[in-house]
Amino acid sequence: MGQENCTIVTEFILLGLSDVPELRVFLSLLFLLIYGVTFLANLGMIALIQVSSRLHTPMYFFLSHLCFVDFCCSTTIVPKMLYNILNKERTISFLGCMVQFYLFCTFAMTDIFLLAVMAYDRFLAICNPLLYMVSMSQNLRMVLVSGCYLCATVCSLICLSLVLEIPSYRSNVINQFFCDLPPLLSLACSDVTVNELMVFIMATSNEIMTIVIILTSYLFIVITILRMRSAEGRRKAFSTCASHLTAIIVFHGTVLFTYCRPGSGNSVDTDKVASVFYTVVIPMLNPLIYSLRNKDVKEALRKVLSSKIFS
Repeated sequence: MGQENCTIVTEFILLGLSDVPELRVFLSLLFLLIYGVTFLANLGMIALIQVSSRLHTPMYFFLSHLCFVDFCCSTTIVPKMLYNILNKERTISFLGCMVQFYLFCTFAMTDIFLLAVMAYDRFLAICNPLLYMVSMSQNLRMVLVSGCYLCATVCSLICLSLVLEIPSYRSNVINQFFCDLPPLLSLACSDVTVNELMVFIMATSNEIMTIVIILTSYLFIVITILRMRSAEGRRKAFSTCASHLTAIIVFHGTVLFTYCRPGSGNSVDTDKVASVFYTVVIPMLNPLIYSLRNKDVKEALRKVLSSKIFS
């Protein structure tokens, strides 16, 4: 790469999802609708868990934090994306880009760790139900959640440092709708092979660690369920895990596809679709998955609504 083409960047241009003017209104309305559902579903779930005494259990404690993280992740990306869709000037300052990337990275990684913690919680609840509330004490819950936020913060700082190490860029045009690590590294003038390798190792290590926790927890869960004599007990146990397994498969599938691949020989359009899925769609789906497939949540919502209507 010729050094004469390298410059110190003060702002970036986000190309977004499409350059077709006719799609602006459609895309803006679509993502505004998705963000509205994300806003109401996640904050609504958090409020429901707070006001409903039947949801004051460890499982819903972790779910409330998952909803908070999903809401923050979506809020980090979608408002700026909507602004850029509706405006010809799609710039973002260097500082704004770094802040957006850091916050997104922190919330996304917290999501990964929380899903693993929730799998461990299901393991304790199903495999050792009599001691569940003692084992999953309030202190342990706080330690596990704090650990998720702390680990995510440290990993995000490492990723941020990998970007800040880049002295200059061959272009300030990012072919993406938000500031993410792979497109930023692809614009670097200097050799970023080590940076890309570190990202791959860290992303893969986190994925392997959390997936091992999840698979181990569900292996013991399946063994315990198959040993149950009651068909009703088996059905109820599978039902409580179905929502969590759905959220895990959807989220980890897109993360593995996007970040746990060495090299950069992948379609930009395909990467954009995957990015939309885990930054915009999944934060909307998680609370819906847990509410639509969960009798406790639906019953708690029914009671809250009926008490408000008849009060």
